[in-house]
Amino acid sequence: MRVGSDRVRIAIIGGTGFERILASGEPMLIGTPFGIPPRITLGEIGGRRVAFLPRHGPEHGVPPHRINYRANIWALKSIGVERIVSTNAVGAINPDYRPGDIAIPADLIDFTKCRKSTFFDAAPVTHIDVSMPFCPEISGLLLEESRKHAPVVRSGSVMAVTEGPRFETPAEIRMLRALGADLVGMTASPEAFLARELGICYCPLCFVSNMAAGMQERVTAKEVLEMAERLYPLIDAILKGVIASIPSERKCGCTVPTGGP
Repeated sequence: MRVGSDRVRIAIIGGTGFERILASGEPMLIGTPFGIPPRITLGEIGGRRVAFLPRHGPEHGVPPHRINYRANIWALKSIGVERIVSTNAVGAINPDYRPGDIAIPADLIDFTKCRKSTFFDAAPVTHIDVSMPFCPEISGLLLEESRKHAPVVRSGSVMAVTEGPRFETPAEIRMLRALGADLVGMTASPEAFLARELGICYCPLCFVSNMAAGMQERVTAKEVLEMAERLYPLIDAILKGVIASIPSERKCGCTVPTGGP
């Protein structure tokens, strides 16, 4: 692909159960200073050119703590991506939430431990503002489109992100609830922060796959995958509607005057 002459402005990062959203298209393998991310597929959704990156690899083989987040975000930036919509399976901490609910989070609490979470490892020392960690423009579009398709849509949620790959303990969930978290997942950090460092708009589309530890008898990966399969048509419809409605010009304030590819 001629990166400079055929840029793709919108990308989807597909999470658990959504590795097939863009089933056909032009595959690309992109090298970055941080390694090689999973193969990116270029295609069309809703009349728009879109890049699709399977977060865990095409066969869901990379656990959340081993994902090369820097390579993923850098590769998308290098082909011209300005907006990212991600799909995220999450557990419900808020007892009012239920499996099958769609949630558009507004804030994030980062409890990850061992991940490379910044591009700014050297001088000049750089600090980014994350007062609004998710793009308000994309968030509004996701909320509007979700309400057209989903019976229950949660907005303004706070998502906690843990290291994984294990699920949380009941005590950890009680702690996160006390801190104000409604949801818990394993991948929105450092994705959101790396995207902001490169001036890319980012917002997750979450689906509740289970109640968190201590709120049901046990938590299994099987139920997460089963819920992803059940909700696939719904998520697919929301993504197609959002991508078709994203305006050409950004007016959200997510851009940051920093370096990058």
